[in-house]
Amino acid sequence: MAIPKLSPEERSKALAKAQKIRSQRMEVRKELKSGKLTLDKVLKDANNEVYAKMRVKYLLESLPQVGKITAAKLMEEIGIDEARRVQGLGSRQIAELLEKLS
Repeated sequence: MAIPKLSPEERSKALAKAQKIRSQRMEVRKELKSGKLTLDKVLKDANNEVYAKMRVKYLLESLPQVGKITAAKLMEEIGIDEARRVQGLGSRQIAELLEKLS
């Protein structure tokens, strides 16, 4: 896939949008860790631009009582690739995640 040629203005807009999304994902991770946001809510709203491109690995690691090792074990048990993003999860994978983490 060829990289599109962007004008300096288009490039700065794209960079600003990317930074905004990263900041929003950071807030989502904080809210998950504090319990203000639930995994169920994130997975049901997987078409949300902020959640959709978030890696499942980071999403799980953001949950209370779930660290890197637990997240890796869960993903391996369920059959979720380490690089999978939230929008790429199947209905079976979502159901199993919710079952194991409820």
